[in-house]
Amino acid sequence: MSAEPPVNAVAYVRMSTEHQQYSTDNQLDVIKAYAELRGFRIIRTFSDEGKSGLRIQGRISLERMLAEVQSGKADFSAILVYDVSRWGRFQDADESAYLEHMCKRAGVAVHFCAEQFENDGSPVSTIVKGVKRAMASEYSRELSTKVFQGACRLVQLGYRQGGMAGYGLRRMLVDQAREPKGVLALGEHKSIQTDRVVLVPGPEDEIENVQWMYSVFVNEGKSETDIAMELNRRGVRTNLDREWTRGTVHEVLTNEKYIGNNVYHRTSCKLKKRSVSNPEEMWVRANSVFEGIIDPDLFFTARGIILSRSRKLSDEQMLEKLKTVLARYGRLSGFLIDEAEDMPSSCAIRHRFGSLVSAYRLIGYDPGIDYAFIEINRNLRRMHPDVVAEVIEKLRGHGATVFVDEETDLLHINGEITASLVISRCTQTEAGSLRWAVRLDESLRPDITIAARMDEENEAIRDYYLLPALDMTWERVRLAEDNGVHLDAYRFPTLDYFFHLARRRMLELVA
Repeated sequence: MSAEPPVNAVAYVRMSTEHQQYSTDNQLDVIKAYAELRGFRIIRTFSDEGKSGLRIQGRISLERMLAEVQSGKADFSAILVYDVSRWGRFQDADESAYLEHMCKRAGVAVHFCAEQFENDGSPVSTIVKGVKRAMASEYSRELSTKVFQGACRLVQLGYRQGGMAGYGLRRMLVDQAREPKGVLALGEHKSIQTDRVVLVPGPEDEIENVQWMYSVFVNEGKSETDIAMELNRRGVRTNLDREWTRGTVHEVLTNEKYIGNNVYHRTSCKLKKRSVSNPEEMWVRANSVFEGIIDPDLFFTARGIILSRSRKLSDEQMLEKLKTVLARYGRLSGFLIDEAEDMPSSCAIRHRFGSLVSAYRLIGYDPGIDYAFIEINRNLRRMHPDVVAEVIEKLRGHGATVFVDEETDLLHINGEITASLVISRCTQTEAGSLRWAVRLDESLRPDITIAARMDEENEAIRDYYLLPALDMTWERVRLAEDNGVHLDAYRFPTLDYFFHLARRRMLELVA
């Protein structure tokens, strides 16, 4: 018997919804058996349940575990995982390898307990592991395709695929024989795999309100805004218990579910990528599969009215409509344009002429404001993600662990500090002096705000200020070319000093 003490390890388990074999309990059984055989003592378990393996964002336990590893304060030297797919099904297999290498560089080995190879860095294990990573990624792509094909088939059979019913309709749960089992309340979902959902008419008062909307829109020429104001005056609330707006009325007047049609795949968001709107020829539809509450002739008449409003206008026609709004209000703004019933949206005008200011010039309207800063700000907004990505890449190149909060854009570095990066536009005073304004986000309160100051032409970064939250007591900092030691002490020509602060080295290398 060996007298060596057991090695401290942690278990990492993850389960999405794909197979029972990957339940966290089943994973832990295999991991515990592996630990007992290899002389590991499991001191903690990190679990991400109901989380996709396509990306690291949202897998809180994995992020916390990796941050602990990179902090240098981890009290374990091994991570035990069921198999390569539980570590992740990253579409870029290099991301999976990078995260594993990050742990190895910090002195923490990753073990795949159910795999038939030893994760020892040998040529055979490296090749097999690479194949396994590619297989895990491909499985997600194949599963996505199969799920989509299955959803399309169910749509064509007349079953609802996700989404709220909407005002005037309800979701009915049905069994395999399409026999009703009960109406689902808001937030409720089916629990039996063979059950399905269909749309049925809702309460009588809601049906009457929907039919009234179509009637007054078609027969009396009322606008969506007029209809919304009347519904609010009568105390009618939407299906989400909110007041009606032009947009919510427009949704009722344009959705084919009110005549019983089932339309799917208007938008798509596959493999956790950005959601996109699909062209109409890509939509999946089944007509007259639900009980409609609006006469089809009335629906298509309303649709024709709406489409005629948004028909393709020539540049001259669009500018004439813009002149009409100017004559009506004596001025122009994006809000006034969007509120005008017979106008294309301000977004459409920007797309056609490049900007609202360009359209204003074409009709001879001078708002009396220098709008040059709009184009500068637009360029800086386009520049910001690239600068952040470069900072993240260099931090990781220095051995730091960096996670990005998708909602706040805060950088979480080594599980120790948070940082926010802002780009400050350069402006000139009447006397020709240069000024920069930096807004400090009091609600997020990052530990460090990295303020990148642009040069005089706003084309390249001039220098950086590393502003610590502890020393910044203002919500907005105004910077001149020189600001005295109380601010310029935080001024750096590059971010090399910041990268050095975040650098991590293995203890034996430092010793």
